Parts: sequence; structure tokens; C-alpha cells
Amino acid sequence: MNSAETLPQPIVKPARPPRPAAPFLPMSKQEMQALGWDQCDIILVTGDAYVDLPSFGMAIIGRLLESQGYRVGIISQPDWHSAEPFRALGRPRLFFGVTAGNMDSMVNRYTSDRRIRSDDAYTPGAAGGQRPDRALIVYAQRVREAYRDVPIVVGGIEASLRRIAHFDYWSGKVRRSVLLDAKADLLVYGNAERQIVEIAHRLDAGESIENLRDLRGTAFVRGAHARDFIEIDSRHLDAPGPLNPPVDPYAMEPAAGQMAVGGRPATPAPAAASSAPSPAAAMPATAPQETVVRFMRRVKSADRSRSVIRMPDYEQVAADPVLYAHASRILHREANPHNAQALVQRHGTVDVWLNPPPIPLSTEEMDLIYELPYQRQPHPAYGNAEIPAYKMIRFSISIQRGCFGGCTFCSITEHEGRIIQNRSEGSVLREIEQIRDNVPGFTGVISDLGGPTANMYRIACKSREIESKCRLPSCVYPQVCENLNTDHTPLIELYRKARALPGIKKVLISSGVRYDLAVESPEYVKELVQHHVGGYLKIAPEHMREGPLSKMMKPGMGSYYRFKELFDRFSKEAGKEQYLIPYFIAAHPGTTDEDMLELAVWLKQNGFRADQVQAYLPSPMSTATAMYHSGKNPLRRVTRNSEEVVVPKGDRQRRLHKAFLRYHDPNNWPMLREALRRMGRTNLIGNGPQHLVPKFQPLGTGQQHEGRRMAEPKVACGSKSTAPTRPFRTQHVRDRRQARKPR
Repeated sequence: MNSAETLPQPIVKPARPPRPAAPFLPMSKQEMQALGWDQCDIILVTGDAYVDLPSFGMAIIGRLLESQGYRVGIISQPDWHSAEPFRALGRPRLFFGVTAGNMDSMVNRYTSDRRIRSDDAYTPGAAGGQRPDRALIVYAQRVREAYRDVPIVVGGIEASLRRIAHFDYWSGKVRRSVLLDAKADLLVYGNAERQIVEIAHRLDAGESIENLRDLRGTAFVRGAHARDFIEIDSRHLDAPGPLNPPVDPYAMEPAAGQMAVGGRPATPAPAAASSAPSPAAAMPATAPQETVVRFMRRVKSADRSRSVIRMPDYEQVAADPVLYAHASRILHREANPHNAQALVQRHGTVDVWLNPPPIPLSTEEMDLIYELPYQRQPHPAYGNAEIPAYKMIRFSISIQRGCFGGCTFCSITEHEGRIIQNRSEGSVLREIEQIRDNVPGFTGVISDLGGPTANMYRIACKSREIESKCRLPSCVYPQVCENLNTDHTPLIELYRKARALPGIKKVLISSGVRYDLAVESPEYVKELVQHHVGGYLKIAPEHMREGPLSKMMKPGMGSYYRFKELFDRFSKEAGKEQYLIPYFIAAHPGTTDEDMLELAVWLKQNGFRADQVQAYLPSPMSTATAMYHSGKNPLRRVTRNSEEVVVPKGDRQRRLHKAFLRYHDPNNWPMLREALRRMGRTNLIGNGPQHLVPKFQPLGTGQQHEGRRMAEPKVACGSKSTAPTRPFRTQHVRDRRQARKPR
């Protein structure tokens, strides 16, 4: 299934009479009986506490399925040590939906230094250890143990980011698709509302789960090659030399007369446009690595709907980091739902098949999803226990989805896509009124109107035709695209109407502002600074040196300085003392010790002291993770001789990079002095204001650095705030922590 012309089925199409909305989706048989149910149609298993709020994935999916006429139950944070808790609601009539929760379970439990976190923001009382490692796999296997013949559909962020062979930071190995380890029938990636509704309707109509192979945004296992598809084999690296323009490294065709690495002529292959299935299907799973081929991603227009790109096999990418980088490049280039090809990756004797991404939701569909009858509170079963994630986000509103920034360390694009999906102005205002009138503890302050970024609302490509053909990973790097409509007027109008609502005292913007986009609209910056900043505004330069910035796909410091000038000017005009809180990241691929030293010097010169910092965490499937694992740059064509990326990997070097960000901490001074001497920068050691670290060492400091346990923030893969660092404070402003907002 792969066609740019494929029209999505609308999300709103109840196949059965609507039911009255349940006060809360039931979590016990007693609640089912109170609703008059003898059986659930669908049961959702989640690693999070059940909070009936549209910032929690299971609440959205559950309420959406309920709106389609289905009886939906929830099993929240079950004890995974046996199958019995997974039988709590009985056998569902249609299927089990399984997710690890709003965060990848490994990111949720471990810091970037692989230390176990003591708390969990998505659990009552913030208790840690309430979900297993690799929760998606464990839950799905327990469900299979409880009801062997019931279909299992896995989804959520953990499924999205592990849908193909992926590097796993915590084991240091490439793991196969989570679909295989979970032994699930189907995987849905992205936010998945469109897919899950279609799955429910088709299973309800009597179709078998094995027949659901044509849905966008899904992955499934196929035992044999699909002979009705044209296969574009991309299991090999490109070779240096002249190429026939235009070139794209995904479809494969040997160049005429080209020689293999070993001196043998390359075996000719039929053109990708051939209507016959590619003979690549008959190739062994581990084709000889010395075979040299050319890539041309071209098939006849009439054949695009039945073409598929074969990625390097799991066994190949597990054994060869360079092929892993090549596979990562293929995946990220096939991300635009309007032109993406289906992908297939061999795992042993079976194929994992990835259909193209789902068509983005319309504004009407977004409104429907966010205006379902949520209670906007945790389930009563939790009593008075506090759920930190809920407390942080209960007065916050999502106005958009997706991000076209393309930051390589971020997982938003892999999960939500690059095309912005917007809610209507009226829908957002109605949700503010819902919070004002119904949420306990509301004092008149909306904590955020945002999304993955604060200021991409209603911003899109000026041309639908250009957008449908574009394959670039970012609309704002290396500079803002000339085809991008950067008009912030709709967002400005929304801000003004929101704060004018009766009973609303203040509307804050807590999502990260994309400042290189904001400077395109000084009017927006003025509106933001003078009305929606509570003293501090967080932005994410991430670094200030070209080396790491080019690997992050982040703008240079020129945009930061332009934004800061506007921020300071408009704050002064409003008579307000306000400060920018910049995020920076340590040990990102492409970062040298010298880069971190220069950043530390810049921080001191500008009066910034880091409260808490975090080293880069390689989340599954991101482009930066491919750099971390392979030492190659998949932002460009990957070959054996292509660009090498310096990667800070060892624990000592990663600690050093974090220490540079906390240059003012006496516990870091011994390590920094040693590094400065090694780098020939002893001029920065001294007791004057021009020095980075002093010569003296306070008593009782420095010795415990190696074993120090620093509190670190949780970074949600695909969450609204994905910049993996904590706020900074200026030396003349008292320390004030800014709470991260989960999603």
C-alpha cells in the first residue's frame, strides 16, 4: 500500500450506534457491570496511570473508540510478573491495544548515564519501578499468554521508535523490530487515531487481523515476498564516482560497465521501473557486501502504488554500523506521507513491512479528538495520590501536532511527522473554558498553549504541490525555506482571544519557542514577550559551535542574538524584567572537547550558570543515534568513505562534557583543570574573572565527582518538550527551576 493519491478514510464514521459516554473508561469488572457491560470490545493496556485527559495517549484512543460505538476498557500499569492481571477485564471481543505509555519505558526509567531513576512522573505518588523495562514487549507477551487467540495491536512512542531494526543505547546493540519481540499481530506508529479506528471497524466487520495489510501508518510481518510489488533493493552502499543526475540513494541499478570492489563486473539488474517483480526478492538475506551498485529512486508513476524499498536486512545493520547509517537515511527520507514509499526489512526468514506514514489529520478531525468527553482528571481508583505528570499539564492545551524543525536528536518527527496538524481557534477557546469551569484547583492561569513547539501553529508550505514532492528533513535548516509561510498572525489572534476570555488571568507559553522562526515575525515576538512570559522564557540553542550544530540541524547563534535583541527590547518597552533560559546539550555527536570548552567560556562570559544538565541520550531510530552508533553522517549520502562524525562515547568524556556546562561547580574543577592542561589551555585556570576555573579547591569538594548522583530530567521521546537539558539561570537572578511538561 503506497500511493500519494490514496485518500484517507475519515476518522468520524461510527459503524454502530453511539453509546453514552462512560464517566471513566472502566478499569475493573465492577465498573463494567455498573455500565451494564458483559464484555469489552477493546481493551487498552498502558504503562501509565489512567488520566482522562487528551495529553495522555490511552485517554485519546479510548475516548475516540468509544465515540465510534465501542465498549473500551483500560488495564493500567498491570503487575507484569504473571498473566493474571491481564485477565482483569476478561476477553475483549475485537482486540487488545498495548502501549508502554507516553514515554519509551527505557527513557522513562534510566538517565543518559544509564542510572536508574528513583521516580516516575506518570505513576501515582511518582513511585518508580511500576512498569518493566521494554514494557511494550513484556505487556504484549503477557497478553498473548492470557488470551492466545485474541489479536494484539501495539502502538505508542515505544512502538513508533522501534518499528524497524534500531540501535538500543541501553544494551549497546542493534535490536530487531519490536513487532517481532512483542509477537504482536500489527504495529501502529504515530499518534495512530486514523489507523486504530479503521482497525476496529474492519475487525468488527469480520475481517481477519492477518488481512489488514493496506493501512498507512502500520507495520506487519510477512513471511514471503509480495510478488505483486516492484522491489527497489537498497541493501548496499553507494560507491564514489560520477553519477547520473538527479540521484537519490534508494532505488538500485548497477552502472554500465561498473566494476565491483573485488574487480569483478557488477551483475546487471533490470530497471526499477520494470513491471515484473524485482529479482532482488530471490537474493540471500546477507548479500555480498562487496557488490557495488548505483541507486536511482525511480519507478513509473503508474507503478508507484506497488513499489517498495528493501532496506538493509536486520542481520546486515546489526553487523555493519555503516549500513545501519545508510538504513537510517532511507527511513528518514521516506517520511513525507505524500511521496513516501513503503519499506521492507528482512529479519531472518521473515519481512517486517512498513506502510507509508498516515495522512495528517484535518483541523476538523483534530477538533473532534480534543473535544471528546474527557473528565480531565485521574481515574478515581487512585484516590488522592498525586500524579506529577498530570499536575504539570492539567492546565495546558495542545493546539498543534508535528514539527518541521528536523532536529536530529529529537523523536517528534519520527512519531508525529513534519506536517503541522492544527486545531481550530474555536476548539482551543472551548477547551480553555472547559478547564476554567471544570478542573479542580484552576486559579485563572493557563500554563501553556503549545505543542512540540510553541510557534508552528498554522505554519505550512506555501504550495501544496511543492510540499507533496519535498523530501528535505527540515523546513528551517540551514535557513528558513523560502517556500515556508512564516505568518504568525493566526497564533497572535489566538493568544489575544484566549487571554480575553472571562476568568482567565494569564496565558503562559511553556512550550519551546523556535526562535529562528519567531524572528521572521517581530510582531509575534512582541506579543509573546509582553503578554505570555512569566519572567523566564525557554529556548534551545543547544550549542554555539558549527560542528555540533550542523549535526543537530540547529541554527547558528546569529538567530539567537537577533531573538535576544527583540526579547530585551520588547521586555523593556513593557517595563518588565524578564530573562531568556537557554538549553544546551552535552556530548552530542559532532561535539569535540574544544567545542564544549568554547561553550563553557561563552556561558561564563554571558553570566549563565547551569542548574542541571544532561548529556545526549541516543533515543531509538533518531538520526543522531545513527551518528552515535556508526560514526557516519546520514544527513548526506552514506558510503564507506563518506563524512566521519566525532562521537563522545566513553563515560569519562561524557562526564567531562557535562562538567564544562557546570564549570562553576567545585566538584567538577579537578576534571576541568586536568582537561585544560591536556588541551593546552592553562590560561583559563586562575582566580580572576577571566578564568574558567580557579586554582584552589574548596575542602570537601572534588573527591566525590566520579560517584556523584545528579538529579536529571526525564526526556520523553516525542514529547512536547524534547530539548534534553535543564534551564539555566543568570548569576544575578535567584535559582528557579522550570518544570518540564510531559505529554
